[in-house]
Amino acid sequence: MDTTTKPMARTPLYNLHLELGAKMVPFAGYEMPVQYPTGVLKEHAHTRMQAGLFDVSHMGQVRLGGADAAAALESLVPVDIVGLPVGMQRYAMFTNEQGGILDDIMVSNGGDHLFVVVNAACKEQDIAHLRKHLADRCDITVLDNRALLALQGPATAAVMERLAPQTAAMIFMNTGTVTLAGAECFISRSGYTGEDGFEISVPNDKVEDVARLLLSQPEVAPIGLGARDSLRLEAGLCLYGHDMDVTTTPVEASLGWALSKARRADGARPGGYPGADIILRQLAEGVQRKRVGLLVKDRMPVREGAELADDNNRIVGKVTSGGFGPTVGAPVAMGYIESSLASPGTPLNAIVRGKPVAVEVAKTPFTPQRYYRG
Repeated sequence: MDTTTKPMARTPLYNLHLELGAKMVPFAGYEMPVQYPTGVLKEHAHTRMQAGLFDVSHMGQVRLGGADAAAALESLVPVDIVGLPVGMQRYAMFTNEQGGILDDIMVSNGGDHLFVVVNAACKEQDIAHLRKHLADRCDITVLDNRALLALQGPATAAVMERLAPQTAAMIFMNTGTVTLAGAECFISRSGYTGEDGFEISVPNDKVEDVARLLLSQPEVAPIGLGARDSLRLEAGLCLYGHDMDVTTTPVEASLGWALSKARRADGARPGGYPGADIILRQLAEGVQRKRVGLLVKDRMPVREGAELADDNNRIVGKVTSGGFGPTVGAPVAMGYIESSLASPGTPLNAIVRGKPVAVEVAKTPFTPQRYYRG
């Protein structure tokens, strides 16, 4: 018997996806909806104009309990967790001894515990990483009895206020607890599209009820992974394993904004996490290469893996994410290039099937972020 191929996992919404006509594809070990019958372009536009519902239950959810949880987690991330206020969420990343990124995560302070969301493809290694380093300092509970939904788009606030009026008082990165369809949900006002929105953690046995309640609202449509990817690319947001990985540091990945002041060289609690010396040195001295946005000057999409060349045909970098940006109305990409070429407006060529395609270094996001900051 061949035991090498593990069967694909399914989220608790698998049957609902089939009912909605989703095309299912393998993703991070799960069978996930890539699109619904309306198609990726319409789903993308609907999220930018109304509200889109995403099943992100493949992500990992972990609870860290105990009085030392924040200080313990700080020993693994270059981010201020000790100073994170109750009811707030913060973006963080696990680093290795070389300063490389093991995963990017979301951390929120639930008062007597921390709630951590990790990427699906990194889930098992992240949990092992937490247990290896923190098991003697805090209680680690994997919440595999909970699913995760993301409701994203400018109409999201009206939908959520209708169903849970207290959400109107929340701003970007606030967290709270609400009841939807009789289920106690832990929510954050955040997401992965550049739009205002909410991420909603729901018990597995209630998530279909919550999803159906949300989909019954006139503004809401189901959205698959295809549009999720084009939305996050336009928003200039990294995809782990593509735009950052164990070989890239947060400074190279242009994520310096996420490295908290308290953990920097002149901060209250400098260093103290894996790779700190390297990361702090890069913050002070700069890096040889960095992640940039790329506007494509052609109708030809430039995909991940395409090499980037300067005027003299010298290879100066590589594309890590690319595709058509429906809101931008043109192909967009992100990649790594030599830092000396990273100024917006610098012309380069992407090599696509052996032919040069003109691109220009650009600021991200490609479409304005519309997080609700009050």
